[in-house]
Amino acid sequence: MNHHAAILALISAALFGLSTPAAKGLLGAIHPAMLAGLLYCGAGIGVAILRRVARPLLAGKATSEAPLASHDIPWLAAAIVAGGIAGPLLLMFGLQTTDAAAASLLLTLEGVATALLAWFVFHESFDRRIALGMVCLVAGAVILSWSGTPTLDNVIGPTAIVGACLAWGLDNNLTRKVSLADPLQIVELKGLVAGPVNIVIGLWAGAGFPTITPLVLAGVVGFLGYGVSLALFVYALRHLGTARTGAYFSTAPFLGAIAALIFLQEPLTYQLALAGILMLVGVWLHLTETHVHEHDHESMEHTHAHLHDEHHQHEHHPDDPPGEPHTHQHRHEPMRHAHPHTPDMHHTHRH
Repeated sequence: MNHHAAILALISAALFGLSTPAAKGLLGAIHPAMLAGLLYCGAGIGVAILRRVARPLLAGKATSEAPLASHDIPWLAAAIVAGGIAGPLLLMFGLQTTDAAAASLLLTLEGVATALLAWFVFHESFDRRIALGMVCLVAGAVILSWSGTPTLDNVIGPTAIVGACLAWGLDNNLTRKVSLADPLQIVELKGLVAGPVNIVIGLWAGAGFPTITPLVLAGVVGFLGYGVSLALFVYALRHLGTARTGAYFSTAPFLGAIAALIFLQEPLTYQLALAGILMLVGVWLHLTETHVHEHDHESMEHTHAHLHDEHHQHEHHPDDPPGEPHTHQHRHEPMRHAHPHTPDMHHTHRH
């Protein structure tokens, strides 16, 4: 298990979890569709500045990311359409006719959709331990989201919310396809495309631009809760695969509830405690996973930041960058061996 990547996924979930109560506080001043657009714009603009101003001041790992290649564009474009446009649109439509309690419960299906698509459509490996951990995490999210007896009087609204969860699950799996590229570039493009599109949709729906204070606050929340969070999510995708990263991200509502407990002095309930226990068990099952078997590596050629570990024993050309980690195009020769691994971008074999 790559514990560093797992920590990044949990930090990503914490930032997103904190953004939820912050975004709720802005809904009184900003139309929901307009807020979705401003959050994405905050993510895109903030990360664009970070990428161009902060990154050049840093050395080493921060400068060794591969840019998106032409073959990445179709995957990223599909991810933006699914997660940045279709998902928010379906959610906004569904919330109009769906009971709030039912909507909260239905939104926990994003983790399920992410895992099921990863396992059965994109053929990512899993075992009973990982599946049980996912069940615990989703069960904790369901308990945390329960706020009474939900009603499903109108089937169209709930169906739209389920569609939003599927769209975001698809987005997560498609983003994994480009996760070897620069995460900041990925987030920048997602935000700068999805943000304006959602703003236009909000204007079409009759929304207006908010005053300067909520506008700036929405941008800051979007930068941290969507921009930085998504960049860390992409880093985790690279090393853990989609289902495992999605599982850690399922802790977001619990981490958001803990933040409300600490900063807003909300009461500690049996509901929160039970959800926390289930989620801790789920995270423990994932963190303590040991997946070892003999497997084949097929020949492949790609570009990404890497160290010279057992999977990167290749020749270098005079113009390849010195030091490690470094980024250059390299070739993996066929190999067969056994070692602990997760379904990262070098371990996409069938089981």
